[in-house]
Amino acid sequence: MSDKRQPEPQAAAQRLARQERPRRFYKTATVGPGEVGFTVLLDGQPLRTPARKPLNIADPTLAAAVAREWDAQAEVVEPRTMPLTRIVNTAIDRVAGEMEAVRADIVAHAGTDLICYRADGPLSLVEAENALWAPLLDFAREELGARLILAEGIVHVAQDEAALVAIAEAVRPYDALGLSALHVATALTGSAIIALALAHGRLSAEEAWAAAHVDEDWQMEQWGRDETVLTRRAARFAELQAAALVLERGRSLR
Repeated sequence: MSDKRQPEPQAAAQRLARQERPRRFYKTATVGPGEVGFTVLLDGQPLRTPARKPLNIADPTLAAAVAREWDAQAEVVEPRTMPLTRIVNTAIDRVAGEMEAVRADIVAHAGTDLICYRADGPLSLVEAENALWAPLLDFAREELGARLILAEGIVHVAQDEAALVAIAEAVRPYDALGLSALHVATALTGSAIIALALAHGRLSAEEAWAAAHVDEDWQMEQWGRDETVLTRRAARFAELQAAALVLERGRSLR
């Protein structure tokens, strides 16, 4: 069962998103050479982060995706519709200077990971959870070296220290951008294991989302769709898709 903490990098991104929205001040958003790698050019001028740092992106596909977010803006620039831009900004402005703290927060999520807290009934919910979460436990054990302890209900169970050390080692190789995306995926799904499975290419964004919302989806099957919940989820899913793209491109560069 995930807690409701607001991780620092995500909270920082949300604070930046709440700033007054500027009117669109540019005609075109394109990709050009950055100080390192590539950057986004607004009418030929290089884009900077909210902290006024150069927005450098190593991968041209990611740079093009960020440019498309800016090009899609209408009369005002709406940060909520630019999840990839927010991940990149957060990586540069916050995560790069707080790598150990961000890694530690992901590992802390693993200590209370969503997939470790199972329903004790009804049977159809137990089966739904097991169908999506058992393969993730196998992934954690076989690929990460983390054997996780399960619990029924919401009573906290302490994970073995060796499992958390293994997850910390799995998180360590990511650079600031990859770590920013991994952190967003962890916060959105409530699961470091789902986020790492996404990062390793073991889950698509759609599969990761389904695994994170199996309980909620089961409830809707029983009682009907909640359109308010689904609308909120759609915006959050766009954030997960952006994180998945960063993690996918990171695999291609390794």
